[in-house]
Order: sequence, then C-alpha cells, then structure tokens
Amino acid sequence: MSVQERRKYDQDFKRNAVLLCSEPVRKVAEVADNLGINKDLLYRWRREYHKGQGKYAFPGHGREALTEDQKRIRELENRLKDTEMERDILKKAMAIFSRASK
Repeated sequence: MSVQERRKYDQDFKRNAVLLCSEPVRKVAEVADNLGINKDLLYRWRREYHKGQGKYAFPGHGREALTEDQKRIRELENRLKDTEMERDILKKAMAIFSRASK
C-alpha cells in the first residue's frame, strides 16, 4: 500500500485557479481537470477567496489573514484581557491583606 503525499498549493496558484473559474466561459469542473485538482477543492478555494475578500484569502498555516484594523483590535483586546486579569489579582490581594490586618 502506498501512502499518497498531500500536495500543497501556494497562494498564487489558488488565487489564479479561482480567477480562472470565475470567467463566464469556464466551468469549475473544466478548470479543476486542467489543473489536475479535485473540483470540490476548487469550490472550497472559491468560498475561502470570497470570504477572505480576495487579498486576504489563503493566509496559510492555519493563520487568519487580518486587516490592519483587525490586528489592532486583536492587540487591544489582548491588552484589555491582561489588564483585567491584573486588576482581579490586585482585588484578591487587597481582600487578603485587609483580612490579615484585622
């Protein structure tokens, strides 16, 4: 039994494949056959391309492609979470010290 190695495709290949099948004269199955890929894979790439709004599609390695605003929002959310955790720790420490001084 042979183990089939999983093929990897770069962003440009995926983008070009999606753009090829978006032409009105071409069908998805035809483009997939010409490229040697499964048509279901091409349909998935099309969904990802439209979901990622083209430029941000196919970031690779399981990472999301984020706009600059989305990156800034994520950074601020992480800082807020850290600050809230610090605040909660200080509240608990205050409660412990106020009980100990009585």
